[in-house]
Amino acid sequence: MIRDVPISERPRERMLNEGAHVLSNQELLAIVLGTGTRNESVLQISQRVLQHFDGLHLLKEATVEELKGIKGIGDSKAVLIQASLELGRRMSRLQLEARYVIRSPEDVSRYVMEDMRFLTQEHFVCLYLNTKNQVIHRQTVFIGSLNASIVHPREVYKEAIRRSAASIVCLHNHPSGDPSPSREDIDVTKRLVECGKMIGIELLDHVIIGDQKYVSLKEKGYV
Repeated sequence: MIRDVPISERPRERMLNEGAHVLSNQELLAIVLGTGTRNESVLQISQRVLQHFDGLHLLKEATVEELKGIKGIGDSKAVLIQASLELGRRMSRLQLEARYVIRSPEDVSRYVMEDMRFLTQEHFVCLYLNTKNQVIHRQTVFIGSLNASIVHPREVYKEAIRRSAASIVCLHNHPSGDPSPSREDIDVTKRLVECGKMIGIELLDHVIIGDQKYVSLKEKGYV
């Protein structure tokens, strides 16, 4: 049990004495959970939770029902975990909510990577920018496999006109994690570029999001 662990090695005491940055994922999760059960310490439960979700990778998207399926995790502990994860997500977005500026494909990736790299379906998203390249609106235009018949320029540029956007950046994710462009990706991009020229709203880039990787179709010469 955790009470049998020397005080200097207990997660709460270590955090107070050394700071949160020195704690392992298991120790941080143990602090969130607070207590163990009659048969297991909170550190043991934390270890099982992380093993069940393959570390933080899948825990990030865990539902209350999935968490409660783990022995030792009831309603209270499941809610504590979910609340902590949501706070982390909101804090990571704080800086992005203040008129984020798009200057490069890397800026696009930084803006959406954590939201999009774990999605299990393709999401086609548009960022609408003002004359200073600040994001004034973000909208998911459609969800599903990408092709030119589904991604209609009308839906993409309708919101740009409504928002008086000066330009747009399009992006979508590849659930496989590999952001290499397909023939459909290229065809959609060329069609949107041509429509943007006619309307007078420039398509600055089409960025494909993978797992911690991205590809800019502008850098590839298609925009």
